[in-house]
Amino acid sequence: MKAAELLVRCLANEGVDAIFGLPGEETLALTDVLVDSGIRFIPCRHEQGAAFMADVWGRLSGRAGVCLATLGPGATNLMTGVADANLDRAPVVAITGQAARDRIHKESHQYVNVVDMFRPITKWNTRLEVASVVAEAVRKAFKVAETEKPGACHLELPEDVAEETVDAGAAPLATSRPRRPSPDRPALRRAAELIDRARNPLIFAGNGVIRGKASGALREFAGRTGIPVANTFMAKGCIPWDHELALGTIGLQLRDAISCGFDRADLVIAAGYDPVEYAPNFWNPDRTKTIVHLDFTPAEVDQDYPPAVEVVADVREALDLLRDLVSVRRDPTPARALHDWILAELLQGSTDNLGPDDIVISDVGAHKLWVARLFQAMNPNTVIISNGFASMGIALPGALAAKMLYPERRVVAVAGDGAFLMNVQELETAVRLGLAVVIVIFRDDAYGVIRWKQLSRYGRESGVAFGNPDFVRLAESFGCRGLRVEGADELVPALEAAFASRMPCVVDVPVDYRENLKLTERLGQLVCPL
Repeated sequence: MKAAELLVRCLANEGVDAIFGLPGEETLALTDVLVDSGIRFIPCRHEQGAAFMADVWGRLSGRAGVCLATLGPGATNLMTGVADANLDRAPVVAITGQAARDRIHKESHQYVNVVDMFRPITKWNTRLEVASVVAEAVRKAFKVAETEKPGACHLELPEDVAEETVDAGAAPLATSRPRRPSPDRPALRRAAELIDRARNPLIFAGNGVIRGKASGALREFAGRTGIPVANTFMAKGCIPWDHELALGTIGLQLRDAISCGFDRADLVIAAGYDPVEYAPNFWNPDRTKTIVHLDFTPAEVDQDYPPAVEVVADVREALDLLRDLVSVRRDPTPARALHDWILAELLQGSTDNLGPDDIVISDVGAHKLWVARLFQAMNPNTVIISNGFASMGIALPGALAAKMLYPERRVVAVAGDGAFLMNVQELETAVRLGLAVVIVIFRDDAYGVIRWKQLSRYGRESGVAFGNPDFVRLAESFGCRGLRVEGADELVPALEAAFASRMPCVVDVPVDYRENLKLTERLGQLVCPL
């Protein structure tokens, strides 16, 4: 068989059942083999959209999403989505075609050194120089991509290697998922001692809690010890929003209600916390907090994040074992008081009719901050926010991947008008695949979060305003349903109509950007109740 056939067999062996991408001349052999493989090739309308689909697929499933592009511009178009997966800790394997090896040593049509370009935005990448290395390289790419901290890997397949014949005995390598390390017992005991001595400990949960399926262990640990829980944007749902010890989501670079909990805390249990989401200088600016680090990997070296003890292990097992070692049971009354204070604001917008397992994919922009602060998540992986690389354009393609994985759930993409148009072409993909997602566009005719910062800092805006098409007619031109909301009282009925549609639906919602400035003013006057 040819190397391209062996590669596809290796992908099937890894459990891949969908590849997102665009076809190209240099990947002809690969896409031809896919026809008879049982793996679905999902043609997308832009390579960035394909990479974002693989990104969200990997984040939701825990198994590497796969995207495919040709050489040159096809490969460079993948890069934003691949970088997003890498910093959002989503397992992805990107495959790109390349010119034949006999012309990559010289100036040649469409040739650029893709392997070198992808190296800084992946955990590992390589060129498949000969057919005999295909099985090893594919296995390594998936193993590295899915190992904590997960991220992106990249394989380049030159067109002549794809056509090479491999030995008759060539076959995929056996797959295995290594057991995560068990916590060091002395480190656990030291962590328990520090927690018992603390006056006001606080749990700060990051996306590692969700990746490690440790949400149940976290809830039990908090309930048993009486320690309140704050979470990052990418850990929404690790504890239900209405749990009496849930303080909500932190990540706004403004003083927020949840900041009161951090002000009060003298010890922070950082469980699955990743500094790419929310830097420690925002919540430990004077470096006085004792930090207990619980994560799959050692702590990043950061002067504002000096752990007193590091428990480097499986987060779920660490929380389970630590729960029985902590002897002090806290009075939850102060935490409940702060929770109730924060909850009062959340309840003002709690009239949505989404179910606890429905999925919201938020794009990046001012609306992301509102979704992170106010949307009530009950379960892990029901609110997907890119907050590592934080790339605009992820919501629509990400929603398509979510709907493919969970066709029985309602899936909503929330995007600003700036981000929506970055990958609007994937509406055609949604229609072609029959994916009845709902896309809510918050339209303020500007790059809103930058306008917000400009006005807050300088009192004027610069280079952020733009025009927009008629989003309803644009949606209809793709074969989607388009709805427009003219007033706040029309939003819920419009969403109900959108969910009732058995087709992709775009809901155009004009918003007043001045609400962002009001929030800045309100948070600037915040007085903690504790």
